[in-house]
Amino acid sequence: MGVFFAFVAMACWGVGDFLIQRSTRKFGDGITLFYITIFATILLFPFIIPELPSLLQADYRFWLLMGASLVILVSALLDFEALRLGKISVVEPVYALEVPLTVALGSLFLGEWLSPLQGVFIVMLITGIIFVSLESLHVLRKFRLEKGVFLAAAATMGMSGANFLFGVGARHTSPLLINWFTSAFLALAMAGYLTYSHQWNTVYKDWRKKKGLILSVSLMDNLAWIAFTFSTLTIPIAIATGISESYIALAAVFGLVWNREKLALHQKLGLACVIVSAVVLGVLTE
Repeated sequence: MGVFFAFVAMACWGVGDFLIQRSTRKFGDGITLFYITIFATILLFPFIIPELPSLLQADYRFWLLMGASLVILVSALLDFEALRLGKISVVEPVYALEVPLTVALGSLFLGEWLSPLQGVFIVMLITGIIFVSLESLHVLRKFRLEKGVFLAAAATMGMSGANFLFGVGARHTSPLLINWFTSAFLALAMAGYLTYSHQWNTVYKDWRKKKGLILSVSLMDNLAWIAFTFSTLTIPIAIATGISESYIALAAVFGLVWNREKLALHQKLGLACVIVSAVVLGVLTE
């Protein structure tokens, strides 16, 4: 079941990131994040009511959830801005770095060590990312990175920590509780931001005009995180991340087909290298 949930997360993230890009370009980062998190806060609440008393103890589990919430808040905003600014077919491969970074955290803290073959494919993954991120190979004359790459790299570091904390948090609480708690935390943070920036009227107008897009992106992104956390209950976090990270193939294809994004030959080769490496890592990390 753990592998099944990891593949569900892969499918939902592939569609979800494509919809996040569309949403951030229409509504902005803060409003999009508010829609997604308030959706989960409301829908998951009935299911986590029996677990709420455990939060009142304010023991290590509460602080684990708080840590995950802070990490995902910063990472999500960086993630959304990278998708808003950059080509999804370029930004998504950068997120493949979550695989080696999350595996490294698993190795250091949970004893999930890599085999030599897995190390080879991680090197291939990083090489592909470098190629797909560069607009021009003439780096000696003109070094220029695609838009959103630096933000995506920063988001990746945070998301690696979020993957790890969500997996550990799900084991010490429950997959639904950690998803509800972090969503409620982010929804409150974004509500404060929207109040400060006087954007509630915009939120209401966007909801009336684009309900379908808002509900779709909220459903896909939350399903992905819920499936991912359920997968970590029965398989190592490194395995869950390796499999689910194959979603970059879906997201990149969406960007190329629907957005008609143009890539140079070396970027296409790099994208292919990233996709193959991520998929193989998902298979090998068993």
